[in-house]
Amino acid sequence: MKDRSMTDLFRLAALAAAAVLLAPATVIAEPDDDRFRADADAFIRRALDQVGVVPGLSIAVVDGEDVLLSAGYGVADLETGAPVDADTRFYIASSTKSFTALAIAAVAARGDLDLDAPVSTWSDIPAAREDLFSGVSLTDLLSHRSGLDNSPMSFRAAMTGEHTPEAMRGLVAVTELRANAPHGTFRYSNAGYNLATTLLEARDGRDWRVLVRDEVLRPIGMTDTTGWMSEARAGGVVAAGHLGYGTDGPVRSPLQKVDATMQSAGGLVSTADDMALWLEIQINDGVLDGRRAFPAGLVASTHRPLATNNATFGPYVREAYGLGWQIGRYRDDVLIHHFGNFAGSRAHVSFMPERRLGVAVMVNEDAVAGELADLVANYVYDWHAGRPDLEAAYDTALTAILAERDRGQASIARQSAERAMRPWMLARPLSAYAGTYVNPIFGTVRIAERDGVLVVTTGVMEAVAEPFTRPESIRVELAPLQGQVLQFAPEGEMPASLMFLGETFQRR
Repeated sequence: MKDRSMTDLFRLAALAAAAVLLAPATVIAEPDDDRFRADADAFIRRALDQVGVVPGLSIAVVDGEDVLLSAGYGVADLETGAPVDADTRFYIASSTKSFTALAIAAVAARGDLDLDAPVSTWSDIPAAREDLFSGVSLTDLLSHRSGLDNSPMSFRAAMTGEHTPEAMRGLVAVTELRANAPHGTFRYSNAGYNLATTLLEARDGRDWRVLVRDEVLRPIGMTDTTGWMSEARAGGVVAAGHLGYGTDGPVRSPLQKVDATMQSAGGLVSTADDMALWLEIQINDGVLDGRRAFPAGLVASTHRPLATNNATFGPYVREAYGLGWQIGRYRDDVLIHHFGNFAGSRAHVSFMPERRLGVAVMVNEDAVAGELADLVANYVYDWHAGRPDLEAAYDTALTAILAERDRGQASIARQSAERAMRPWMLARPLSAYAGTYVNPIFGTVRIAERDGVLVVTTGVMEAVAEPFTRPESIRVELAPLQGQVLQFAPEGEMPASLMFLGETFQRR
């Protein structure tokens, strides 16, 4: 059972800001690059100072073949005080999907793979699941229209890191149909990407990180972008994820990415300088500095609408999804984009193909002010559109984010205080609950008694338990602001099992 969190509350800040930002804009004088850089720099500094809970920000802005801005602001890690610059590595979360999809499309462009063939024709699908995959293609998986789901695979790949290639292949057998989103219907999730790269690795022997490195990063020259967190840390400064909901200011997130939790749906670390190259490749259909890095039409093919979306996200209209890209609009301009967030990190990657203008913004806080990344990107687009009330409109938008930040912080503090008043509903001594509990598909939960509290660990995730409102249950936040409940079996001196994620974990 999942305990309701405050995550959705902070998304309202984007809606509040959107009401201000979507007022009509009028095109005026031709932009001047130096003036843009000065104005953008001033706005970013003002925004970071006013919002107060985002330690650092990195930005790249590309106009056609020209890099207008590649810079960093603030600090990468509050514990070290390391400053952010254009070479600081930021985790880009689900913005990774665009890279993974292009890598697979590049393999297909050479004739080594058919994106539209049923995956059952080239992969070793377990017999019990052949019917599910018989009409599903890589295109379906990468555009979120496969009608399939696999929560255990996504949970272990992105959250716990408790997996091996063999274990991931085994989890293909627990793939399920989405009852409310049949084949051909868009439903966003990580499962399609995890399934696609697991099946491809079983066929070709290439881990998804090697696939993306060989097919995308090396041809572009993105030498500071990697799917290995250990490699990123060895090569330079990595921005740590932070949480800004505390009354004493932002703190380092307890859940940081490691190699084992870097996965094909959200597992790259990149820099402003590298993201500038990525934007130039997108805007120019695979051409970088006059050199063709990808076959003509390949990059553009990933921007083609494949699944109808018809949604909104803050000020953005989302009409469709392609191969790793959302296709929609910001104001009256087509905006191709993909964002990402995870436990203290937020990325915004977008470009306007008709204006040939692209923006990447990465921040190392998500819980309270993740929308700041979008606000900075919108400022860039509105500046170039010549919005006459630009500064006043964005001052108002910042005020809306600040108000939502304050409401969110107050709400979290109130909920935390209420939970602190809960009595324990455990009938046994704490030591009776300590032990190892195993589920064949979701993995292992370990519970230890330390200094009079229960500590729950699953893979790389760890949290101190707190009381819940039902007998023989505890609450944990293995991921920030995402409360979950563990329910113990009531019989015996020691519980023989527990319920977690809707599944039974047997005591071993």
